[in-house]
Amino acid sequence: MTASKKSQRKLALLSRSAAAILAIYGSGFTQAQAQSNDASAKASDDTQIAKVVVSARRREETLQDVPVSVTAYSAEQISKSGIADITGLALTLPNTTLSASRGTNSTLTSFIRGVGQQDPLAGFESGVGIYLDDIYLARPQGAVADIYDVERVEVLRGPQGTLYGRNTIGGAVKYVTRKMGPNTDMRLKASVGSYGQMDGVFTASTPISDTVRVGGTLAKFKRNGFGKDFTTGEDNYNKDISAARLSAEFMPNSSLFIRISADTSQDDSNAKHGHRLTVGKISGAPILSNVYDTRANLNTALGHKQQVTQSGVSALVEYQIQPDLMFKSVTASRHDKSFAPIDFDSLSTVDFDVPALYKNKQFSQEFQLTYTGKSVQGVAGVYYIDANAYDKFDVRLLGTSTFTEGDIDTKAWAAFADASFDLSKDFSLSVGGRYTVDKREASILRQIYLGTAGSPAMGNPSAVFFRTDTNLSKADLHREDKKFTPRISASWKASADQNVYASWTEGFKGGGFDPRMNLVGSKLSLDKAKQGFLPEKISTFELGLKSAFANNSVLTNVAVFHSDYQDVQIPGSVAIDTNGDGKDDSFAGVTTNAGKAKIDGIEIEATARVTDAFSLSGMLSYIDARYTKYIGAGNIDVASQRVFQNTPKQTASLRANYDWSMPVMGNAGKLSLSSSVAFRGKTYQFETPTPILDQDSYKLWDASLVWTRSDNAVRIGLHGKNLSDTRYKVAGYLFPTLGEGSTTAFYGNPRTYTLTLDYRF
Repeated sequence: MTASKKSQRKLALLSRSAAAILAIYGSGFTQAQAQSNDASAKASDDTQIAKVVVSARRREETLQDVPVSVTAYSAEQISKSGIADITGLALTLPNTTLSASRGTNSTLTSFIRGVGQQDPLAGFESGVGIYLDDIYLARPQGAVADIYDVERVEVLRGPQGTLYGRNTIGGAVKYVTRKMGPNTDMRLKASVGSYGQMDGVFTASTPISDTVRVGGTLAKFKRNGFGKDFTTGEDNYNKDISAARLSAEFMPNSSLFIRISADTSQDDSNAKHGHRLTVGKISGAPILSNVYDTRANLNTALGHKQQVTQSGVSALVEYQIQPDLMFKSVTASRHDKSFAPIDFDSLSTVDFDVPALYKNKQFSQEFQLTYTGKSVQGVAGVYYIDANAYDKFDVRLLGTSTFTEGDIDTKAWAAFADASFDLSKDFSLSVGGRYTVDKREASILRQIYLGTAGSPAMGNPSAVFFRTDTNLSKADLHREDKKFTPRISASWKASADQNVYASWTEGFKGGGFDPRMNLVGSKLSLDKAKQGFLPEKISTFELGLKSAFANNSVLTNVAVFHSDYQDVQIPGSVAIDTNGDGKDDSFAGVTTNAGKAKIDGIEIEATARVTDAFSLSGMLSYIDARYTKYIGAGNIDVASQRVFQNTPKQTASLRANYDWSMPVMGNAGKLSLSSSVAFRGKTYQFETPTPILDQDSYKLWDASLVWTRSDNAVRIGLHGKNLSDTRYKVAGYLFPTLGEGSTTAFYGNPRTYTLTLDYRF
């Protein structure tokens, strides 16, 4: 029996088992409730789980009613769990990977259900959309932001297109900030912790009239490094981030709401360098004992130390035309800039150093109409984005400096609509569609200079020019991709507490151009370069069951899905021989459309309020993602030798929480003790298995002790993360044939402790 058939049988068995368990429990609870209505009536409201409201379908619905795979985290949950940034959410999310990208502190690598994007270079868009109050963030730079000033975070799994401004093929992460209240509100959160952690967030808002409210947030996050750079003497894996947000809200009348917002952040953390996993090929440099230590010598790019700045302004207008009809306009402009010194070899010599600059800007406009009638609900809209992604960098390697510059424009517009029809009180049908037009233009320049001091464009005006390998303008590189993607779903209220749904959705991500392409040495023809890489497409069928048991004290959500994934975009870098001497002396970007893949999976989430003091929550997911066609070198199908990166087959988590009353200094309050364990199966870093870099399965143990005053004005918490001090890889570089050999890994955080104080004035 083949591995694929074994996986299919395992998935089918797991699905049937889950369905059988739920059917047994559902039947048991239903019979018990039918036999003893009096007992149900006497159940304490204290054991009921509070309803969670989400806007996954662009209108407010409870989490258990919405027929979509979505997980939501309230600001209260995030605070009590001590989650600092978005990557901390991934441990409790089914089939989801969120981590800081290799060589960076704040660029996000995100994968949901096997779909994502690892490379943050210009020309690539993530398969997972990041949204800040309905504003799509086109680039991943700065997306690993500390969570502050939010009402909730929603994570949607599967293709998103008929409900969202920008088409995202794998899923979406939404930050939803809270609207200001009618009274003056001031909040302070302070944190101190291990490795010299000192954080502070101050938020204030106030009405200045009956129709105008203003507010803002100032935040600072600092921490020493987990390791040292023995060459520069600087901390490695440290943190130094400043952020601010200002908002003004206008309510001229009861039908009109306007919000003007501006935000900015600056990451001044040191460059984050990897840990060498092999002895230096030339120097014989040994492997360091601490995985957070490095010998990297590069700490500047264009004379700047590592820095990521981003800012944006936006305008939201909501106009209630009629009680059941709302018009919404979302206008936004964003910019970011990154100075990124990347030392691939992590040694004190200039062996494989890449100082880089990334710049991105975008303008987007979305118009929506939302209808919430008694039996018909839906949304329709149009979306436009005009974005530019620019990068330039030197590759300082083997006595030369190879300069690369990529400038890529994206202009895209789309029309989308999704409507739900209540055909009876228990059955509803939703249909939707989206038409997308993506236009891309690119210019790419690649030049070689003698010596490792760098190119003129990267700060060395005396560089000696050798030759030009690639010089293509936007007149040469342009493409337009068009696609209609439909969606249909049905929802059946099997009982008052059970909601069954089925959906079929298509997703689409436009093609583009790899800004690192090289026409010399990589066997890339001019015609192939001008074509670029093709769009990728996915179609997903999903069957789900959302249930409540025991007077709403037990909630379960189960989803089984199957996806057909075509023309998968695989960006990567390969070592190349540019002078024909049989020795690799540079590298180039090679982005291919792998072919075809099939993805099957199951996701189970459950929450139980066992007593008014004790609660449990957990997650279990399994995914079988496999390539069925992968055309490699020589036009050979190597699908059997390829794997999905950043997609562990199994993930699971379990969290327990116990509350009890505890007055402190005469103030009534509640003490909460919680502990959680998260499991992640073996994770591949690339499409080709790489034992030295791939991460075996591991577990992470967290715990928190939190006291909250009865009026929620004071909260004090002690949070321990990764208490078992597990070392686990989250990213890496693999260029074993270049120079000293660049095989380096980046790791998740070690054991940390944080003491937090939340004070509401």
